[in-house]
Amino acid sequence: IVTVLFGFADIGSERYTFSFTIRDSPAYFINVSAWGKEEYVRSLSESFRVGDCVTIENPLVQSKEMEREEKFNPVTPSGYKLLLSENHSVVKTSSCYEMDTRLLSLLHLPVKDPQDYYSLGDIIANGQSLDGRILNVLAAVMSVS
Repeated sequence: IVTVLFGFADIGSERYTFSFTIRDSPAYFINVSAWGKEEYVRSLSESFRVGDCVTIENPLVQSKEMEREEKFNPVTPSGYKLLLSENHSVVKTSSCYEMDTRLLSLLHLPVKDPQDYYSLGDIIANGQSLDGRILNVLAAVMSVS
């Protein structure tokens, strides 16, 4: 998902962001955000998809702001996040078979605790008591059109 944010450095200029989560073991995963011009962010977001193996070169490692970060990104076991820069960072896609066959076992592991989800039925049944809360929803998408 590409979101438009307005930059504070140059009033009226637009900055775009693309966020995703990477993992290299069952226990460790980290959130990644890329910021930049529309062309860079759009190209990056179209260069790989869920399940692809990527190598990230030259990211900026930054401490997370826990309350702010966890609201719209998966909660990760790390106190850090990775920031990608249009001028310094590179994301390379490669075959998982070329990388390490152990990575294939990570494809279907969720990044959330299975007890930390609400089903759509739970939301319908308990809607009043959940009003105003931010929830994690577990649902399957049947079609997108």
